[in-house]
Order: sequence, then C-alpha cells, then structure tokens
Amino acid sequence: MTNTDLERAKSLITSIPDYPEPGVNFRDISPLLADGAAMRAVTEALIAPFEGQFDIVGGLEARGFLFAGTIAAMTGVGILPIRKAGKLPRPAAAASYSLEYGTATIEGPDVLNEGERVLLVDDILATGGTLTAAQALVADLGARVVGSAVVLELTDLGGRSLTGDVHAVFAD
Repeated sequence: MTNTDLERAKSLITSIPDYPEPGVNFRDISPLLADGAAMRAVTEALIAPFEGQFDIVGGLEARGFLFAGTIAAMTGVGILPIRKAGKLPRPAAAASYSLEYGTATIEGPDVLNEGERVLLVDDILATGGTLTAAQALVADLGARVVGSAVVLELTDLGGRSLTGDVHAVFAD
C-alpha cells in the first residue's frame, strides 16, 4: 500500500448532496468497495496501527461489516457483528445512543470471551454516537476495545468528542 494507492481510493468516495434529507452531504463509499485495489489499500490502512493487537473484529452494521469481514479474512480472526436492534435472535448486550431525531439501539451476540481484544471498525465517523455505543457494548460483553478504526472521519461533526481516539484512514 502506497500513498498513491490511498489517494486513489479516497478519490473514489463520492458526495451526494441533500441525501437522505436536505442539508446532508452523504458520503458514498460504494465506488471504493467495488474497486479491489482500493478496498485492499483501505483495509490494510485500517489494520496497520493495530496489527497483532486484536483477537476479533467488531463490525458495525451495515458497511462496517464489509471491512470487518475483509480484515478478519486477512488477519485470521473472527467477527463480532454489531447489529441494529431487533436483528439478532438472542442479543447478549445492547447499547443506545442519541440521534438528531431520537435514539437508536445496537446489539451484540454472546460470542466474546472475557478480556478478548476487539478492534471496532466502521465506514464513517460522523457524530460518534454509534461508535461510542459499540465501545460500551463491547465492555458490557466483558471484552476490551483495543482500537476503533474508520474509513472516513467527518471532522466538522466532532465525533471524537464522544469516541476518544479513532484511527481514520481519511478525514474530510
């Protein structure tokens, strides 16, 4: 992975104004996901600061699953699927967080061992609510978050004020 690979990968992220509602500038990573070389470069960049430090990857629904699966395959670890409420048949833990228009809840299954080291992965860090809830959920399941990584951080939205340190491959 070179800086040129990452620059090209970043160029594949597109902005869609006024989606899903007026005033929101949606970042679409679909073109990046569709490009094998870009996907690999970004995945390697997500892993780099945490290599050898995690036992399982926690992927946040939905696009975080895609990177978590790739990281798991590349590093030989398993996946902790962190789902929206109501998607798991037997959730072991749940955490709620605030949205601009209400609250949401995420859930996790009972697949972690006490003290297991978890790398949390998502596509975008915006306001930080989902990632902060995932950090709490992992702790409730008896494991330890060793790091959080995202493809893109939207710095103007101040998510780090909630999440603490996050490794972002790109910032906008």
